[in-house]
Amino acid sequence: MGHVWLARDEKTGLDVALKMVAREGKAGARAEREARAAAALRHPRCQRVFSLSRDPSHVYIAYEYIPGRTMREAMQAGELDDRGAVEVACQLLDALAHAHGRGIIHRDVKPANVLLAESTTIDARLLDFGLAQMAEFDTLTAVGDVPGTLAYVSPERLKGDNATGAADIWAVGVMLWEALAGRHPFRDSGTAETSRRIRSGAPPLEDMRPDLPEALRAAIGSALHLSPERRPDAKALADELRNLPRRRKRPAAAPKSVQPSASLDLAPAALAGRVAPAALAALWTGWVTSTLAFFPSGWPAGLAAATAALAFTRPRAGLAAALGVAFFPLANISLGLAIAYALVAAAWLALFWRSPRVGLAFIAGPLLGAVGLLSLMPLAAQLVPGRARKAATAAVGVLTAIAVAGFGHATLPFTHDPAPLGLGIAGSSRPGAVASALWHFLSLHPALIAETALLAAAAATLPLLRRKGPWPAALYGAGLLGTTVLFAPEAAALPLVAAAWVSAVGLALERLRTPSPLH
Repeated sequence: MGHVWLARDEKTGLDVALKMVAREGKAGARAEREARAAAALRHPRCQRVFSLSRDPSHVYIAYEYIPGRTMREAMQAGELDDRGAVEVACQLLDALAHAHGRGIIHRDVKPANVLLAESTTIDARLLDFGLAQMAEFDTLTAVGDVPGTLAYVSPERLKGDNATGAADIWAVGVMLWEALAGRHPFRDSGTAETSRRIRSGAPPLEDMRPDLPEALRAAIGSALHLSPERRPDAKALADELRNLPRRRKRPAAAPKSVQPSASLDLAPAALAGRVAPAALAALWTGWVTSTLAFFPSGWPAGLAAATAALAFTRPRAGLAAALGVAFFPLANISLGLAIAYALVAAAWLALFWRSPRVGLAFIAGPLLGAVGLLSLMPLAAQLVPGRARKAATAAVGVLTAIAVAGFGHATLPFTHDPAPLGLGIAGSSRPGAVASALWHFLSLHPALIAETALLAAAAATLPLLRRKGPWPAALYGAGLLGTTVLFAPEAAALPLVAAAWVSAVGLALERLRTPSPLH
């Protein structure tokens, strides 16, 4: 509709978000209606309007300035876990209950219009009432014109029915489904197919997340009912989501003759989500137990199978077992090395306690290193939630690839120097001495340090560039190459050039798959 600037109110000295909209066509009238709608709301979850002004060419709205990021940005960066997504939905429903009680329907609820304020706790604000419909206003929308972003428009609005509060409830249901499942229930490359999917209804959330409580899936399903009359109002849905822990019931035991086994969660998506960490646990355990001397010759296969089974059924226990299996083989080399590893493994387990299924994603490092594609580690790290975890996964993946090359007496990544035959840590019982020896080795190969830091930074930066278009993608690739030339000029160029191109092309193509809004 216009531009938004960070400005300062010269009378009060307060920073404000100043929206400026040209008075052309419907834009000016919608902006004034937005200001009136937002000014009618007095709720901590609704962005406040300080003032409205106009001149012959523009309409100006001064909003309170709230530092933060949008829900869309938080989702793309993997910074919103299940509990956080539900809390955001509850806070949005509080705002909508307040608005609906005053005859205001937002009509454009979507992640880009939800601001997560900078705070130690979840603090969501509903923004942009530019399409809001108030009871006393006649609609500015022509017959057949569906306002809002298509992916979050309710099926009755696609049919041309008048907007009601149920349309906003539908949008919250879509956002919560998307945040929990990790993908959108309806979005497609074409508007016609997206519309068809919306009219058909959302896929069952249990196909993507069978591990979620049944009561939560049922609450989201009620918000996504095709009939608007069957959807709960905003307050009822917020209460239902907040009371889920007290409402959860233990399922009744099935008769022994038909008692299901652990395959209850073996829907295709859930099966893939369990097989991947099990495979990684098997690979890691098999390599450790077969490469490092300690276990009898017949044990590696059995230990790998046991760890995989544990990761399949109990991901957190499987991650702990896979990390712990290296302790005794490393202690066989050096007690100090084993203690240092145990401290790192414990910290890693704590870091991935809430997302254990991707805790072994760092194994992609030695796998990519084996085929000379270690520079693609930032892409592999995108499977991990949170920018800090992405960066840590990329860094540990590179360091693990270096360690694997060392134990295998292969050439080191990036530099192609021969791996050292020993670091002087065998038999050492002091973790500090071991850490000092390892750092001394890395300091002799500055390209390894530079590339580890560079790829970790690239993994953390990638989420910020997703769906931004070809220029940010090109700048990312150029930055990857430029910083390498600057800080590690001796690194092999070809793998980095390939990684830069693959990453840039992937970012650019992802932008092409993003649907555009209808307004």
